[in-house]
Amino acid sequence: MFAISLGDDGAELRPLEPHHTEEFLAHMDRGREFIGQFITLAEVCNDLDSSRAFLQAYAEKTAADEGRLYGIWLDGTLVGGVLFRTFDAKLGVAEAGCWLEPAGAGRGLVTRAVRVLIDWAVDQRGIHRVEWRVASGNIPSINVAKRLGMVRDGVLRDNHPYRGERQDTEVWSVLAPEWHAAR
Repeated sequence: MFAISLGDDGAELRPLEPHHTEEFLAHMDRGREFIGQFITLAEVCNDLDSSRAFLQAYAEKTAADEGRLYGIWLDGTLVGGVLFRTFDAKLGVAEAGCWLEPAGAGRGLVTRAVRVLIDWAVDQRGIHRVEWRVASGNIPSINVAKRLGMVRDGVLRDNHPYRGERQDTEVWSVLAPEWHAAR
């Protein structure tokens, strides 16, 4: 297993795998309400079996080269994660995403972690376009997209029902030439 330092604050990025199920569920339990504000992950991973199934599904996506899942650890405690929800090397398109519990919020952890993912995808795998899809009301996640130099492509209006209401989804992206130029 590897760990990538995300800075001098004790933050690390590591693969998040099925053997982390208990730690992952404890993390979800700590952050369930906060994480669940905009994404279904906290509702989907609500016990050991569902958490293991989620982690196993991403292990299978990784094996099939169709996605990736990484945890963010802060001083040895899992506080969030980043992922390639979709990853299509043949088309050169991937969709990144994230979540955090309150203990990890406001530290720039997601921005730093997603930079690592995009660097790898663009430089090592030839990904041309990295997308970021976010509920229009999720200002912290929109701010991550902005800090990453992404461009807002548009809004999918009322496209996603969540907790009994339809929400808009903003689509942000960065293209490989833009990513290279920004570095």
